Amino acid sequence: MNVQTTDLPGVLVLEPAVHQDDRGFFLETYHAEKFAAAGLSVRFVQDNHSKSVHGTLRGLHAQWRKPQGKLVRCVAGAIWDVAVDIRTGSPTRGKWVGVDITSDNFRQIYVPPGFLHAFVVTSETAEVEYKCTDVYDPGFELGVRWDDPAIGIKWPVPEPVLSGKDAAAPLLADVDPAHLPDLADWPSPT
Repeated sequence: MNVQTTDLPGVLVLEPAVHQDDRGFFLETYHAEKFAAAGLSVRFVQDNHSKSVHGTLRGLHAQWRKPQGKLVRCVAGAIWDVAVDIRTGSPTRGKWVGVDITSDNFRQIYVPPGFLHAFVVTSETAEVEYKCTDVYDPGFELGVRWDDPAIGIKWPVPEPVLSGKDAAAPLLADVDPAHLPDLADWPSPT
């Protein structure tokens, strides 16, 4: 497995070893000991799977209590995946990284607790699976507008398809400060 760091400490791009031949392919999408050896010693407690049409943007999401780290992969199609650091006191607060993840490149991204997460579908449809370090709790949802100018994400889809909730999400500056993670509580795991 090849592990690439990003400009955001703790956000990692993982490229598993893929064994391909005329029958197809095989890869390990998760191996606790290998991930720990790469500096990613986390416990996953929930798996999610979504299917979306072209242009669907899911995010920017986090949880303000029970923050979730997410290991994301695209099992069909293609997405552009984004992580945004929102930890108070972080030198990279408000900064973002974006990564192309496809069913053909087998990449995964790890988005640690304390970061917003989103993806937009760049293929006709896409299926995304991700492992979470804590369970989903709707009472602690945190959403931020996908097009917050203070964050300035350069989305590859100019007019995405949004849920009503995502379309109505506030700007980061308008989020209750008590609902933002603190760097001291959620330092990067790597």
